[in-house]
Amino acid sequence: MDAALEQWGARAGTWWRDPLPEAIRYSLLSAGKRLRATLVFASAEAVAASGGDGGKRPGLAEVAAAVEVVHAYSLVHDDLPCMDNDDLRRGRPTTHRAFDVRTATVAGYHMVALGARVLDAGMAALALDMSCRRAIALELFRAAGGGGMIGGQALDLRAEGRRVPPAELEGVHRRKTGALIAAACVIGGLAAGAPAATCEALRAYGADVGLAFQIYDDVLDATAPSERGKTTFVTLLGVGGARAEAERLAARAVDRLRQAALVSPTLAELAHYIVTRPN
Repeated sequence: MDAALEQWGARAGTWWRDPLPEAIRYSLLSAGKRLRATLVFASAEAVAASGGDGGKRPGLAEVAAAVEVVHAYSLVHDDLPCMDNDDLRRGRPTTHRAFDVRTATVAGYHMVALGARVLDAGMAALALDMSCRRAIALELFRAAGGGGMIGGQALDLRAEGRRVPPAELEGVHRRKTGALIAAACVIGGLAAGAPAATCEALRAYGADVGLAFQIYDDVLDATAPSERGKTTFVTLLGVGGARAEAERLAARAVDRLRQAALVSPTLAELAHYIVTRPN
């Protein structure tokens, strides 16, 4: 995955003027879990194990990389002063601190276009038919749009400074964090030729682990002071209650796979990892 992102980051210099290519590469190649890309691979492999087209075909890495590019764009914009105003991301200066606010803002927008280029190349290499390509593209960019990350971020900003009821907080994070994670699972399934019912099982798995990921993030952040008066799952449920809810969601996610006869030790282990990770 890092090699794919490095390759496409290098090509940014042929499309955009300085300093945008450097800012884009900086944003793409920061250390990270590559969780969403891993979910693409693991979902495709799960489908292959149950009779799909295969989880290791040429082009799948670029499809997974496209999801990571869109995720990286969201982090660049999430860190901006008008959003969360963060100075550090993964132990190094955020993009707007390493460059400037204007460069980071514009780089983020161009990374959406880069994600589309990467996705198109991956789908072409997989030789997917046009209906499948359309379905995959819709999954990715709907998850990134108003019904997904962007909408969730807007709702998150609107919730600052007030106590948010549990159902509303869940809705925020099912969009802001969960939508792209769920989409990664569906995209992996579609790329491997999964039927509709299997894709919906993968979506349900992804939606549960996506929310579990955010809840466990709140648990990990429980000792950090809140700078903007945000309601978190820990403030609503307490540390123990939030941890238990994250574990419940992870277990339900795995059960959804079992009910759909999708045998995937990797997806099961990822669900466990999400609610036990150290950071």
